[in-house]
Amino acid sequence: MQAAALLLLGEHDFVAYCRRREGASTVRGLQRFDVARRADTIEFDLTADAFCHSMVRSLVGALIAVGEQRRPVEWPAAQLARTDRANDVGVAPAHGLTLVEVGYPPDD
Repeated sequence: MQAAALLLLGEHDFVAYCRRREGASTVRGLQRFDVARRADTIEFDLTADAFCHSMVRSLVGALIAVGEQRRPVEWPAAQLARTDRANDVGVAPAHGLTLVEVGYPPDD
């Protein structure tokens, strides 16, 4: 899953992983996507310049499919070539996901 996460880093159009909103861009800069196993849980730690609606849950769902060996490591990054939402990307349930911090750039 970590190898798949690293392939998603950078600025991309994440339309395959987002619910589209009229007039809103789906281009985002994914700066960090770490995956770590801690006892009986798996932690996903993501940092981006912004997230689209449902983006984190969809990205986590895609990595779970890789971890369960239902999809190859390259599959989540290959979805970035899509021009519409990927219906075959599973969306992780909201329970268990925690927003830790919202950061803003300096005013200057």
